Amino acid sequence: MIYLDFAAATPVNDKALKAMGPYFAEEFFNPSSPYLPAKKVAAEYESAKAVIARAIGAKATDLVITAGATEANNLAFTALSLGEAEPTFKILYLETEHDSVRRVAEQCGGVAIQVLPSGLIDLEDLKGKITDGTELISVSLVNNELGTIQPLAEVAKIVREIRLDRMRRGVKRQLLLHSDASQALNLLDVNVARLGVDLMTLNSAKIYGPKGVGALYVSHEAKLRPLVAGGGQEQGLRSGTENVPGVIGFATVVAEAKKHVKNNRAKYRELRRILLDELQGYELINKKHTLDNFVILCYNGLDAERLVFLLEDKGVYVATGAACAASKGVRSHVLKAIGLSDSEIAGSLRLSLGELNDAEQMHEAARIINEVVLAERARING
Repeated sequence: MIYLDFAAATPVNDKALKAMGPYFAEEFFNPSSPYLPAKKVAAEYESAKAVIARAIGAKATDLVITAGATEANNLAFTALSLGEAEPTFKILYLETEHDSVRRVAEQCGGVAIQVLPSGLIDLEDLKGKITDGTELISVSLVNNELGTIQPLAEVAKIVREIRLDRMRRGVKRQLLLHSDASQALNLLDVNVARLGVDLMTLNSAKIYGPKGVGALYVSHEAKLRPLVAGGGQEQGLRSGTENVPGVIGFATVVAEAKKHVKNNRAKYRELRRILLDELQGYELINKKHTLDNFVILCYNGLDAERLVFLLEDKGVYVATGAACAASKGVRSHVLKAIGLSDSEIAGSLRLSLGELNDAEQMHEAARIINEVVLAERARING
């Protein structure tokens, strides 16, 4: 098997598996219980949260642990004020956002910010759409389909300028910046202060940790409301017995990711070069401003969904876009937003590299992809 879909799922790191093990059967206690073994588990849980928080320049008390990035994104939108007469342009979100941001933003009457053909945010469009009614702006740090790295610090600068202008004019409405950083922790140096965010989503499953575990960084300026009522865990914002093994595993992979960011980037840059040098007959969609492990290929005139199945038969696993959209046969809104035609979208593959890959696999993957594409073009041409 040559697996090239690490943006969709990653295997759990061996160190994380080992660290999690005791908390399934031996240290199984509920952290909310009053006796000593439970208090010990509670302390270890908080210590793990502190590891995750320090990796992004925050404190453990700034994090709310969730059941993944989707829940964290939804929780972030509870920062919106409640009122009968809601202003237009209350929410602005990047049009290439993951569905867990797009759908909740649309439900709240959100307005999309355009992107440039490169996939980068159109900062002028952002400036033109911010009004005195705008309360929340959501821009992912890294796009989950293209790997595009957004200039989040520049967005934050615009937000700060708007806040100062509102203060001068006596406008009291809040303006918060949220970012989904699910794809970023193992390849970028993520720091909430430098990026200037008020809310940030993190995801264990994308960085070789357990699935079903995520976190939302919450600054002191953001006031959230719980999505679930219950026992008051996570400062009352995420009730339910704590997922101790999951958070222990999450902390383990966060610490590993932080240590190896530079080495990871160098490795994927070289693997990407090998792959692109040997592939034939493609157009590269994500040429600049992208994570080193994302390769978006367009084979115009071919059916990428058919290519996925043909490649699977030969042991190569790739995707046509976000897994949640591809499984429903939905065309990529991300590729449409950057100006690709229906034919180009239909012929686009997403390859995302990861820890299991090496140079030998890149040579073999390129050979098999070339072979499958050539056969498909011959079939279509009769």
